[in-house]
Amino acid sequence: MALLITIGITADNRKRDAFVTNLMQKMTVEEKIGQLNLPDYGQFDTGISGRQDFMQLVSSGKCGGLFNLRGQDKIRELQQLAVEKTRLGIPLLFGLDIIHGFETTFPIPLAMACSWDMDGIRQAARIAAIEGSAEGLNWTFSPMVDICHDGRWGRVAEGAGEDPFLGSAVARATVEGYQGDMKRADQIAACVKHFALYGAAEAGRDYNTVDMSPVRMYNEYLPPYKAAFDAGALTAMSSFNTINCVPASGNRWLLTDLLRGEWGWKGMVVTDYNAPFEMVSHGMGTNAEVTVQSLKAGVDMDMADAAFLTHLKKELEEKRVAMADIDRACRRILELKYDMGLFADPYKYLKVKNPENMMCTKEHLQAARKMAAETFVLLKNEDNLLPLKKQGTIAVVGPLANTSTNMFGTWAVSVNREKHPAVTVLEGIRQAVGTLAEVLYAKGSNIYYDAKIEQNGNFRGGDLVRDERTAEELLQEAMDVAWKSDVIIAAVGETGEMSGEASSRSQLSTPDAQADLLKALKTLGKPIVVLYFTGRPVVLKWEQENVPAILNVWFGGSEAGHAIADVVFGDVSPSGKLTVSFPQNEGQLPYTYASLNTGRSGTGKWFSKFTSAYLDVSNDMLYPFGYGLSYTTFDYSPVKLDRQEMSEGQQLKASVVVTNTGTRAADEVVQLYIRDMVGSIARPVKELKGFRRIHLEPGESQNVTFDITEDLLKFYNADLKYVVEPGEFQVMIGRNSEEVSKASFEYKARRR
Repeated sequence: MALLITIGITADNRKRDAFVTNLMQKMTVEEKIGQLNLPDYGQFDTGISGRQDFMQLVSSGKCGGLFNLRGQDKIRELQQLAVEKTRLGIPLLFGLDIIHGFETTFPIPLAMACSWDMDGIRQAARIAAIEGSAEGLNWTFSPMVDICHDGRWGRVAEGAGEDPFLGSAVARATVEGYQGDMKRADQIAACVKHFALYGAAEAGRDYNTVDMSPVRMYNEYLPPYKAAFDAGALTAMSSFNTINCVPASGNRWLLTDLLRGEWGWKGMVVTDYNAPFEMVSHGMGTNAEVTVQSLKAGVDMDMADAAFLTHLKKELEEKRVAMADIDRACRRILELKYDMGLFADPYKYLKVKNPENMMCTKEHLQAARKMAAETFVLLKNEDNLLPLKKQGTIAVVGPLANTSTNMFGTWAVSVNREKHPAVTVLEGIRQAVGTLAEVLYAKGSNIYYDAKIEQNGNFRGGDLVRDERTAEELLQEAMDVAWKSDVIIAAVGETGEMSGEASSRSQLSTPDAQADLLKALKTLGKPIVVLYFTGRPVVLKWEQENVPAILNVWFGGSEAGHAIADVVFGDVSPSGKLTVSFPQNEGQLPYTYASLNTGRSGTGKWFSKFTSAYLDVSNDMLYPFGYGLSYTTFDYSPVKLDRQEMSEGQQLKASVVVTNTGTRAADEVVQLYIRDMVGSIARPVKELKGFRRIHLEPGESQNVTFDITEDLLKFYNADLKYVVEPGEFQVMIGRNSEEVSKASFEYKARRR
């Protein structure tokens, strides 16, 4: 079977190569350069582009695709113009940032990673592709697979967190969900971004410099990109940052030597928004010079700035670029269109007669509601305050309790928020309790006392409008409502645009006005449940010490309000586990649980002189990677290995018995970590190498087994060789990265 598949692929490639070669022989230089241009149509605010005459661009063959538009009628008009009114009839690509849903909005990507549910993540991407393609779109600028150790960086919200193993699994699932086999008209091309290392921006400041060793690059940051490419991702997007002091969009080592050479990837690279011309600010030369550098580095299509369209013909005439450079980029774009089936049927994505019927269907909304509930992380639940009973009087307070637009979170540009509004917390709570309980509401505060800072985190507006009443009036209303109630649900935290692109924060604690609201509510002596909205790891030390229950709800999307009510009232037990470590304060960042030991590591629990420690805070996180509570309790047996030695070419099995010792059915995420005890380079204290999401009824036990293969033991050594070295390995299995049981084995290599 494998031989037949290989023969089929080879035959298809030969057919494609012949088709593209024949087409390119007919193309003028201007037509080839036109394919390299990706203008911003401007329907959505995702950049800084001005308006253009797009009909003229298309009819003159000066673009290979368009992005930032939706609507089947407009897309059909432009595609028809390209196919039927230009000399060669080359179809267009139509792209959009479909990040965590199209109309049916799922939780932000960081939240979805906290479900550890790869089937659910794959389904979310599948639904996004179904809805987006129904309107004629065929390309999404997703997934973002950047690893991030610094929660100050706002775009951590768009990725899977701090771990490369989990990030790789999420990358594969997302690509598979979007693309499938690309045979159908409801499958769209994925674009892996931001290549590469964008999540390591210094000081957590967006667009900032990145600098790291090659060993760290290969072991910690590159794996999710490679996993996405190995899963078949058709396109990649270059990042804004520098790598070895060379901007990614002009970095030949990155885009050619590594991506095309070492990894053997055959797809098409598009730049991020205006990235070629931004290289001028990096000191790379004039607009013309950076255009040449980008093309020669391995960029195929430039986004928004028309750098190739503006400069390449002149640079070709003056012999600063070769025709082979232009041909190479043009060929990759044409091959992509061929592989997507656009030459066979340019109207492949324009066949759905009533696109609106595909949006926010009952099945899609049910999937979004289920996924949202799986992402919520129960951080604290003193005396089992949660789940609440549907009785008495419930106060719902906080500036995030009664906003629909804010529930979508960052990068939900395509959703029609008026036609398909998200369910608010207040609405979800009221519908859940019906007539069984009375629900009172008060806003309680604005986001910040400072209106300018609040506006910085809410620049898209929506229904999250600043209240012009005084802080005292807002607080008094909340205190009056809370005093009349049996329990308080406080919806606080970040707005949806306080994380995401260009949303870096230097302080990660609860915004001042909301912090004062929580402190005032505490004085009433009532039980308080904090629903915390955030798109990043935040500082919750005061909340952990002062309120009995904290449920981190991220930004849950279309069905967030219903999903929150499902968990708050116990219809669903929380099962989310953190994929980013939550610090005690910002000074601990950047941080990863998979750290290297120092020669003076200390205990990590408190300051000790001449150790790697802080004077004013312990080294440990407030909530570690993998952490998350449940409404039930789980017991883990000691780790059992089926052998204590593993020879080259073999594998062993590690297992634990997990028992639901509580009274509620629930899901648990069982996590496997491995430590290489001695290596040719310093190795992390632990690394995630496996996980299982399991469901257990009360009293039920399950034997959870992991196959430990040689591949799980491999790493890139100082020579960047992917190796497994003989010696002792420690296996850890548990409920999070800190609470684990351990066992050890020895790996033995064959004698040569």
